[in-house]
Amino acid sequence: MTVVRLTRMGRKKKPFYRIVVTDSRKRRDGGWIESIGYYNPMVEPEVIKFDAERLAYWKSVGAKLSERVARLTK
Repeated sequence: MTVVRLTRMGRKKKPFYRIVVTDSRKRRDGGWIESIGYYNPMVEPEVIKFDAERLAYWKSVGAKLSERVARLTK
């Protein structure tokens, strides 16, 4: 099953996340199908940018959103 979730980038103690579409069996930072945005919690205010059109497409073909991504993209 495909899932839309966060994958961690950045360095130690400075996290930066990409919002990616991946197979649910892959590891958190494993390969992904498509990157549709990013989330930076380290700046004030927090920055979140994503392609709403691509997110809607992946939801329409059956991809599930992780809890965190669902909360961030509302």
